[in-house]
Amino acid sequence: MNRRSERLKAMLEGLRASGLRLTPQRVAICEVLATSRNHPTAYDIYRRLRRRFPTMSLATVYKTLDALVRLGLVSALGDAGDGMVHYDGDTEPHINLVCLSCHRVQDLEGVDVRVLHQRIAARSGYALQGARLVYYGLCPDCQRKTEASIAEGA
Repeated sequence: MNRRSERLKAMLEGLRASGLRLTPQRVAICEVLATSRNHPTAYDIYRRLRRRFPTMSLATVYKTLDALVRLGLVSALGDAGDGMVHYDGDTEPHINLVCLSCHRVQDLEGVDVRVLHQRIAARSGYALQGARLVYYGLCPDCQRKTEASIAEGA
């Protein structure tokens, strides 16, 4: 079983154990979170699923997200400069990159922060429940757009 399948299974089991009924809409929300690489907002998830579930409300998405965050199965990353909370289905310690221009949030692949996580736990004495390491800047696409607009203005 791959990591995404494991995440989906954990989310569904968590919701079921918390007493929430596993409706097709909730299962679909979990599928989006388990497979997404783009750290969606509640509205992103709603917009992605509303054609498949026309009677699903945005409140259902928020209620499901709140439950998953409370259970520690999804991380609420806060806003990316766009005033909206982004969600991450990967709760393992990792690095997020946030573009301050287009507000894209992505994972930095290939950097293992587990050693840092273990050192922090050992030094602090904390029983760490999770971690979030975020770097802010301009993504390569936005850098190119900025450079092009500067060149046009010169």
